[in-house]
Amino acid sequence: MKATIVHEGRGRMRLRLRQKTITLRQADLLETWLKAQTWTREAVVHERTGCIIVTYTGEREAVLSAIGAFTWAEAEETVTLPGHSTRALNREFQEKLAGKVLMKGAAALFLPAPLRAARVVWHMAPFLHKGLRCLGRRKIKVELLDALSIGISVGRRDFGTAGMVMFLLEIGELLEDWTRKKSVADLAESLSLHVDRVWLKTSAGEVLVPIGQVKPGDRVLVRAGGVIPLDGVVAEGEVTVNQASLTGESVPVAKRPGGAVYAGTVVEEGECVLEVRQASGQGRYDQIVEMIQRSEQLKSAAEAKASSLADKLVPYTFAGSLLSLVLTRNVTRALSVLMVDFSCALKLAMPLAVLSAMREAGREHITVKGGKFLEAVAKADTIVFDKTGTLTHACPQVAKIVPFGGKEEAEMLRLAACLEEHFPHSMANAVVEEACRRGLTHEERHARVEYLVAHGIASSVDGEQVRIGSAHFIFEDEKVTIPEGEREKFDALPPECSQLYLAIDGVLAAVICISDPLREEARDVLSALRGLGVRSAVMLTGDSPRTAAAIAREVGVDGFRAGVLPADKADYVAALRQEGHTVLMVGDGINDSPALSEADAGIAISDGAAIAREIADITIAADSLWELVRLRQLAVALMGRIQNNYRFVIGFNGALIGLGAAGVLPPATSAMLHNLSTLGVSLHSMSALPLPKTK
Repeated sequence: MKATIVHEGRGRMRLRLRQKTITLRQADLLETWLKAQTWTREAVVHERTGCIIVTYTGEREAVLSAIGAFTWAEAEETVTLPGHSTRALNREFQEKLAGKVLMKGAAALFLPAPLRAARVVWHMAPFLHKGLRCLGRRKIKVELLDALSIGISVGRRDFGTAGMVMFLLEIGELLEDWTRKKSVADLAESLSLHVDRVWLKTSAGEVLVPIGQVKPGDRVLVRAGGVIPLDGVVAEGEVTVNQASLTGESVPVAKRPGGAVYAGTVVEEGECVLEVRQASGQGRYDQIVEMIQRSEQLKSAAEAKASSLADKLVPYTFAGSLLSLVLTRNVTRALSVLMVDFSCALKLAMPLAVLSAMREAGREHITVKGGKFLEAVAKADTIVFDKTGTLTHACPQVAKIVPFGGKEEAEMLRLAACLEEHFPHSMANAVVEEACRRGLTHEERHARVEYLVAHGIASSVDGEQVRIGSAHFIFEDEKVTIPEGEREKFDALPPECSQLYLAIDGVLAAVICISDPLREEARDVLSALRGLGVRSAVMLTGDSPRTAAAIAREVGVDGFRAGVLPADKADYVAALRQEGHTVLMVGDGINDSPALSEADAGIAISDGAAIAREIADITIAADSLWELVRLRQLAVALMGRIQNNYRFVIGFNGALIGLGAAGVLPPATSAMLHNLSTLGVSLHSMSALPLPKTK
């Protein structure tokens, strides 16, 4: 790709493509490709001017080399675009808005008065139809008020007022329609699978390929903890699949050969070979994203309250207009009251405020799947943390290997790595990396590996039963014993480390001590959250009570629970909610998914397990826990804006009704001020929320 550098600063450059035109699809492809690069911090492509703005890290030459090597053909093969293009939606909205403004201006400037009047009469037909339909259903809604105000204005030969009212109403409807469609597109992006590559089964073995190259009929391998990337059927293997992100089912479903599976669901246990039935972007998951966004479950209580209040206030406006007519015998005053309603501003401004907050969260690398979850964050008084990968860096390292029963340290590490390499867990990765660092090869020596969620791994190696996992799994479930005479060595294990226990034929063979340093910001983040109204912070971990107590003291949580299983975490969160608390759950692992579902708002770490990200209501980047503080600030600011909107809409429109009834404002002015206030409060709702600076 050829481009010219127009402007350049430290870590930022602006380029202009040398090709004359760029399509909307090409702009989406290039922007998506840029955002996927490891060196990109932020990227924007302007399709009208052909300009690219890139903020990057690393070497300038590497960035220029990568951009220079970009080709449209390669991007079409490797980049998966979302089913909803925000760029195309914005272009459509801009063209419709410009068309309406130009038509209104042309009619006012060039049409003679009789033709303008005829145009208004023709134009009023849809508004009258909506009003008569409300009347036929015996409902007093805002459509009836609009129809009456327009009809009375035309009846009084006040075509200018009627035309302006209709123009402003159409602009409001266009803005509302764009808002709704934009929210769908934003949700589609936030819920998109973000699976770029998959393991394709070929005659030559397993090959990692871009998802865009997968065709119906191909076979794809999916392991435990992995997201199912495409719709299809199970061709080989048996798995349990968590379908909560698609169907809302909380209980995993068993899938055997021939069973249908859908993109966006996650394999909890086992592994399978999937025969693809739908190419990327054509599956059932993509088809129901819009249904999810329209569903009431994602609406915040504030949005629902605004919509309900707006409908309830319409009859009062109508009654006020009739009362004004009865008391003053003045049609103009009654019409001035009729021109004002609370519905438009309330129904439009509240969703816009929520959408704006969700967008702002996106700029902070926080994905929110619905307004009600921001409301939950604002109200939360308790926050529950998983330890590993949440309060810690999720980059654990093997600190010590303690062999038992005369076993060799290197051989035990080799055996542990042989089992752990099959599963993408941070502690498993630490074991594999330590074996690699020591130069230990660990060829496959087992027939089958069974992964038990939140417990450990069971296998058979050289005819011996091998188990590796948590203390609960090893000592309680498997009844493993400690070699005679080595209890003192076992009791002396370092408490600050997490432990993986390796057992052979029911006897403890080694303990792998793993250190996972706490996030440096964890204590300060907890302090900041308490300053924002969170009264309690609790840590849940599968570690032993001794290890958990040491970590809890260091991080400064109010309480902790040790040795917990996934069901225990969910039960604990449920118990807090039953006590009347509003609970946030923060986690990153497969074993956190039940608790994430149970909380008022589940928050996942972006580089955690796929199932945690899919089930969670909110996802934050893994870089820093300060994003939790930002999320709380944003949610509180959103609730403050919504309350301010309530006060302004009720106060301002109430004043307009009073001034209209008093004869101070004529109908045209009343209608103009009402509609301008609606647009004003809507534009204010779309502006950035006032937030304090964070670290």
